[in-house]
Amino acid sequence: MELGLGNIFKYKKLALLYLFISSVLYLSFAYDLVRTDFLKLLLLYLGLFVCAIQFIKSTGYYFRVLVLASIIFRLLFLFAIPNLSQDFYRFIWDGQMILSGINPYLTTPDFQMELGTLTNFPNQSELHEGMGALSASNFTNYPPLNQLCFAIANLFPGQSILSSIIGLRVLIISADIGTLYFGKKLLERLKLPSNSIFWYILNPFIIIELTGNLHFEGVMVFFLVWSLYLLHSSKWKLAAFLFACSISVKLIPLMFLPLFLKWFKTENKKIDFKKLISFYVIILMTVVLLFVPFFSFEFISNYSKTVGLWFGNFEFNASIYYLARSIGYAITGFNEIEMITKILPSISFIVILYFSFFKANNSITKLATSMLLVLSCYLFLSTTVHPWYLTTLIVLSVFTNYKYALVWSVIIILSYFAYANIDYAENLWVIALEYLIVFLVFIWEVVLKKKISF
Repeated sequence: MELGLGNIFKYKKLALLYLFISSVLYLSFAYDLVRTDFLKLLLLYLGLFVCAIQFIKSTGYYFRVLVLASIIFRLLFLFAIPNLSQDFYRFIWDGQMILSGINPYLTTPDFQMELGTLTNFPNQSELHEGMGALSASNFTNYPPLNQLCFAIANLFPGQSILSSIIGLRVLIISADIGTLYFGKKLLERLKLPSNSIFWYILNPFIIIELTGNLHFEGVMVFFLVWSLYLLHSSKWKLAAFLFACSISVKLIPLMFLPLFLKWFKTENKKIDFKKLISFYVIILMTVVLLFVPFFSFEFISNYSKTVGLWFGNFEFNASIYYLARSIGYAITGFNEIEMITKILPSISFIVILYFSFFKANNSITKLATSMLLVLSCYLFLSTTVHPWYLTTLIVLSVFTNYKYALVWSVIIILSYFAYANIDYAENLWVIALEYLIVFLVFIWEVVLKKKISF
């Protein structure tokens, strides 16, 4: 007979202790931490990982207790101002732009401020100052469904920045609960341990970067996992719609589209091109329709330039790119970013084609594995790898035998060492240590152990 929560905590006092310690650490993280204090940040972060692992084990993987804990930890952040990222100021700004009847894709915050403050735009000056010069001087790069979330968050009762933050946080927490629900159901369908979903849901990285710092990768992941669940249930049309929703929150799932090439196979192992094309058409039409309310030729120009800017002009926490940059400096004496950012994406494209044409992605486990490896290679070759970019890797790893993404979610905290410096300069030795660990685990799992065979 299943024990109630009270009895579980009675007989699992150690679990209750770890729940209490984790709660104290999360409260300290949320309300008593500045990102320039790297030592405190590091100790809190590592302490939370130790407690998370011990808590999960001490409960005996008891589902109801783990669900309760995952909700409690997130609610602890409810009234906190994000302390590791200032992106939320831009989120709130874009949402207020929409509610003010202004297309956020057609004007920059700097230009809007030059026009003067609007009477129906709460906290306009504070938001502009808070987002920083880089964000304020560029057009928004967030897709339409993400923009809708920003607008909805600003409808939360109240006219303060905190009320909008609470609105954003409620949406992200709701998405995480949805990922928990469909992730568990999908794991059960795949006959995999359903409690594996908690290595995502109770991962301190996920709680801090999504609920804490308000990054919407969690909403993207929710639609992605829901889509994969429906795809496994042979409801491919609705799965295509939800996959399009995932793209319309963040563009990253676009790179997964070629991987579906061998999903729609008939009994005689031939590709059902009618279903395949229909699948892609539904995705394309859904994405287009979601962009329609913002459409104009100026929008196309602004959005494409901004996306290209973010993916090709900035440098942070890179690995292979930094090595290529060093070689470029040694040969020419200059930063050859323009040339390098043409070569590395080409390699990523070749990797995607390889996994699309030469891997049998005809099951969710194989498909998730290909998605995981493709995205990993993309991040290894990127010029910019912000911590929250790992969110998709972590959820995909739940459905595979590869766990290097979980290791990376611990080590990624080293990237925040840059904020301990006044000029936010990165220490390349620290970055090297991060990627040395990540690449060693990656090579061990993917190349040496060969856990997955296609």
